Amino acid sequence: MAFQNQVIFAKDSVYIHINAQDTKDKETHIAGQVFLLHKSEGNFIEWKAEEFLTDTQNEEWDIVGPVGYRSDRDADSVTVNPKMESRRKYNISFNILDLKSYKRHKPTHGWAYVVFILKDGTTFQALHFHNGGSKILLKELANFINIHRSLNDPHLFIVSDDNLEMLSRSISELALFTDTSGAYVQKFVKDPYTTTMGGFSKVTHFLRDALMPQDNFVRPQYEMAEILHEDIPGMEISQMDEPGFEMITKTKLPPRPTVKRSDPLTAQQWNSFFDADGKMNKVEEVKEIIFRGGVDPSIRGEVWKFLLGFYDWDSTSKHRQDQRKMKVDDYFRMKLQWKTISAEQERRFTLLKDRRSLIDKDVFRTDRTHKFFSGDKNHNLQFLFDILMTYGVYNFDLGYVQGMSDILSPILVVMENEVEAFWCFVGAMERICHNFEMDQKGMKLQLSQIHMLMQVFDPELCAYLESHDSGNFYFCFRWILILFKREFNFGDIQRLWEVLWTDRPCKNFHLIISLAILDTEKSTLMENKFGFTEILKHINDISLSIALEETLCKAEGICLQLKQYKKLPKGVKEILGLVPLSSSLSVENNLSAASISQQQLKSGSEVTLVPPTVRNAAGKLSNVSINNSISSQPTCNRRPTHIDQEVNIMT
Repeated sequence: MAFQNQVIFAKDSVYIHINAQDTKDKETHIAGQVFLLHKSEGNFIEWKAEEFLTDTQNEEWDIVGPVGYRSDRDADSVTVNPKMESRRKYNISFNILDLKSYKRHKPTHGWAYVVFILKDGTTFQALHFHNGGSKILLKELANFINIHRSLNDPHLFIVSDDNLEMLSRSISELALFTDTSGAYVQKFVKDPYTTTMGGFSKVTHFLRDALMPQDNFVRPQYEMAEILHEDIPGMEISQMDEPGFEMITKTKLPPRPTVKRSDPLTAQQWNSFFDADGKMNKVEEVKEIIFRGGVDPSIRGEVWKFLLGFYDWDSTSKHRQDQRKMKVDDYFRMKLQWKTISAEQERRFTLLKDRRSLIDKDVFRTDRTHKFFSGDKNHNLQFLFDILMTYGVYNFDLGYVQGMSDILSPILVVMENEVEAFWCFVGAMERICHNFEMDQKGMKLQLSQIHMLMQVFDPELCAYLESHDSGNFYFCFRWILILFKREFNFGDIQRLWEVLWTDRPCKNFHLIISLAILDTEKSTLMENKFGFTEILKHINDISLSIALEETLCKAEGICLQLKQYKKLPKGVKEILGLVPLSSSLSVENNLSAASISQQQLKSGSEVTLVPPTVRNAAGKLSNVSINNSISSQPTCNRRPTHIDQEVNIMT
């Protein structure tokens, strides 16, 4: 007889929220049912969309007391239609023994939601309980695993390790803690693992003292090691005095200001800033409004032309007409250059042939779930292809690199015009072209700048990442390369980019946004004790679930907080735009990812920037050396080592 799944808990009206703009699904809330099941393999949490439940709703259930049973049916036996196929990816199923933690947020829109995080760093979509029931599910879950609330994040709940609790009890019974009423016990409650290891260090010193004679005779080190390791396998001998606990010095930053967002720039406001000649007045005021609230979608196309240099801010209506005509002529002249190359010519033009092939592949897989690009015979795909090919003629040196299609896609959606999209894409690339250069100096520099900012903003988190092989911040690579394009939905990324294009509150605001996201995820990373692989996976899994407005508020607050700190290292001041970039610094000192002594930060003494040590591809430690020569508005004219090199974007 087939094993029947015991349904310990079931709740309907549990939804996953998606952004319909980014998918073929027209609904933003996908209804489903969540279960706590006992299977032959163990206890599982599962969520299935309603479409996958229709064939099982009429199935006979065996009832034993309040608990239901249903047969363990193969999901493939359910008839699959296109709608089901598109929603299959949202289904959730995991053994609760793989659960590392979960986040539960109180109702904000009339319902609570829960996010489950596994030990390998997998972070599932939030489950929104529209008709309640989240507390009951979590209460049932607590019957099978030990859970405690984070001391640092009230929304985070950590699954306790049973072996760790047994170890803690054993240490307690050994009476290793002499101070049972002071701070030592408090540290044990907060971090039993670290405190337990501190207790074990006393065992180490006790054994060392007991085995070491009191006279001048010194036993050989290898003999000591053999004795101690034979009795206590795996224990590392410490010859240091009792160190207590490692205390990470915190930067005493001033209080973070409270920041609020405003409404988007409206058409009425926009039109009011032009005089009789069509020239804009109060440009800085316009940029401030855009930074505070973005741009209303109805005028986004027109405003972006100014933000991205299609039009000059001080141009008149007549001047803009002349500018447009010139840009149209220039675009089609460049487009004609590659369009008129015959197949026979291209056969002997390897660079062009390879470029065409790479662009064709990328266009085929860029935002195809968005309605603007969906369908095989969509003419917008041809526009995407033609613009990228023409950009290769406009900028022969840089050519095409994977990821550029991600930058062009939202611009084309807003402009809905080939010429306007091209020149706005040129303006966007002028800001970030150094991200795509083959030596990757621009990317390494920005990742190192995040490292330096984090050393000042949150040395505790920075130290944790460094101790888990993540101090190079390579897990932020995709964020920086394509300006968070894959971290937010389409509407949010348009809002984010127009905010960044105002260059407020500093030209490196995108780096501060990275700090804000990591600050939000700090408790999850540290209290789950995520290592390199788990950190990478978790950061990847939170894409499309980051709250933009909250992140922007936090990022601006962090920026203002850092600017108010009177002991900022010079390199951080340069990143924040408080002082001009130094032209006389050496290559090493130009590297912004300097290792800053926490004691120097505390005392406010002069800080010397030292390049961080990272692991190269061979796994060997080496110092990174980068020339900080990237200006705020770089010119994309530096020739890469190999044209059209693909950049491996983390997916």
